[in-house]
Amino acid sequence: MPLPYFEVDVPIHRTGQPGLSGVHVFTGRAESRSAAVRIAHEVYDAARAARAAGLEIPHDRPDGWGACGYRPGWELDWPAATVGRWNDPYSWTRADDGDFEL
Repeated sequence: MPLPYFEVDVPIHRTGQPGLSGVHVFTGRAESRSAAVRIAHEVYDAARAARAAGLEIPHDRPDGWGACGYRPGWELDWPAATVGRWNDPYSWTRADDGDFEL
């Protein structure tokens, strides 16, 4: 059976411009919520390191996690990250209760 798919939402803010904030979203399969946060952090760190070295950002790890980009000047608040089972908004069923409406 495949591992569950998680969404990790990490609050972000623009350094030097306190009014700019948002959420950076990571998704992928993991054994647990804590594993999902750890993997999301690894993916972010790899993207940041690649960008700093002038290399292409690694998009897909063998486990399916990856980063599509990196924005310098934005700080992620990892301690405030939230994680839960991912709910595909385009799915006919809902991840939380299996119910859906037409």
